[in-house]
Amino acid sequence: MGHVPIQVPDELYLNINDDLTIDSLSCLKLTSSPSSSSTRDLSTSSLDHEDMLAGCDQEEEEEARGQQRLKRTYSSVESIGSNSPRAYTGGFGGGGSAIRRCSSTTSLNTPRRLHFRDHIWTYTQRYLAAEAVEEAAAVSAIRGGEEDGSADGMRLVQLLIACAEAVACRDKLYASSLLSELRSRALVFGTSFQRVASCFVQGLADRLSLLQPLGTSGFVWPAAAAAAAGATAFDEKEEALRLAYEICPYIQFGHFVANTFILEAFEGESFVHVVDLGMSLGLPRGHQWRRLIQSLAGRHGQPPRRLRITAIGLSAKKFRSIGDELEAYALNLGINLEFSVVETNLENLQAEDIKICEGEVLAVNSILQLHCVVKESRGALNSVLQMIHELSPKVLVLVEQDSSHNGPFFLGRFMEALHYYSAIFDSLDAMLPRYDTRRAKVEQFYFAEEIKNIVSCEGPARVERHERVDQWRRRMSRAGFQSAPIKMMAQAKQWLGKNKVCEGYTVVEEKGCLVLGWNSKPIVAASCWKC
Repeated sequence: MGHVPIQVPDELYLNINDDLTIDSLSCLKLTSSPSSSSTRDLSTSSLDHEDMLAGCDQEEEEEARGQQRLKRTYSSVESIGSNSPRAYTGGFGGGGSAIRRCSSTTSLNTPRRLHFRDHIWTYTQRYLAAEAVEEAAAVSAIRGGEEDGSADGMRLVQLLIACAEAVACRDKLYASSLLSELRSRALVFGTSFQRVASCFVQGLADRLSLLQPLGTSGFVWPAAAAAAAGATAFDEKEEALRLAYEICPYIQFGHFVANTFILEAFEGESFVHVVDLGMSLGLPRGHQWRRLIQSLAGRHGQPPRRLRITAIGLSAKKFRSIGDELEAYALNLGINLEFSVVETNLENLQAEDIKICEGEVLAVNSILQLHCVVKESRGALNSVLQMIHELSPKVLVLVEQDSSHNGPFFLGRFMEALHYYSAIFDSLDAMLPRYDTRRAKVEQFYFAEEIKNIVSCEGPARVERHERVDQWRRRMSRAGFQSAPIKMMAQAKQWLGKNKVCEGYTVVEEKGCLVLGWNSKPIVAASCWKC
């Protein structure tokens, strides 16, 4: 794919030139647009995004100051064209794939001069997101071209981006008109991209309904709205989770990798203890621990004399029911299992809440849980990690979504999520027929709930704060954990073949993590950490 030209207003260069350096020019090429004297093309084909982010994150204090600058930049960008539906146009139009912003002589009037690094970050995010969405649209056009035509698929991408930009600008009139057209195009039983678009349309509509008028605080999440967001029938969510576990390999892959690490840590030990954060998402029957119990019962030598499992979470009644089933299952296999529940959320969990017996080996299991305590201040996650470190576990197994859904910009999060979930919906497309009701339930009651949280929520209500492998490595290292080496790459590939997962899934080792992806797009990453 060629580079994506992004038009930048002349006013922006008045601010940029003051901070321009030779180092900056070496990674970014600035040229004049042949079609207009009022705009210039920003070519980012040679920009190394990872290196730039690493340079901005060397010190904690510098990173905090950088985020403050970025928020100011984003606020000024959102203010552009908010009074006119045509002031901000999005999508891939014209002769190439681009996101264009109309120039304005007054749109960038800010009380403080913006630095070059701020503009680098902003436009790089938009370039990468545009490139990602273009790839997703291309896949959608290939899969659904015979029925809908590639032009319709591209139009859907344009509408989604334009609507997200209008929502970011708090332009309710223009966003509402785009949502009307999107609802007619984003079909629940359409192509994979139409289906994922339907979920994002729901999220955009929810976010638009919660926006405040111009001149007030930009976004609120009232208690009534939070209650409405959680109004989806509990039974439907439970069934969707069960189907997601059975159909998609992501959770099963996390359980397999986690159990492998835990079994290695428990090798030759007689008294073993697992602390499960979130009790494996609350899946019925305790699938992960049934397999662990079976493996411990059949290991070489003697099985452990005692296995303890402590479930952490607020669904105490449900956890105890699962625990009763597990104790009966373990007894039949000759394993002495003691099951207990600590009824609290992760943010309020204290080390003294967990009973640790002398002489036992401890393992902590976290499957898609810790991203929920990632906040803007980082304090909540740091406290949880420090508490776990105090327990001195032999291993901490971490399985998380490998995507960047916690950035400072709404538009960047939106596009990153669109690319990420497009890959997931493509994988579902390859496994189940279009009109399969099971797939519709998984998409609309499991993945759609995540998408709506990412798109429509802010503040404490936004809990789906997924981050990439690099960011997790930095967080874990700061908390005093060390990455354990991966010794099971061959086993992971055998697992994919044994479970007859359809062609297209990939397993790779990346920076000390095992990453399961779809057509090389990372979906979930599993890692093991030691104190």
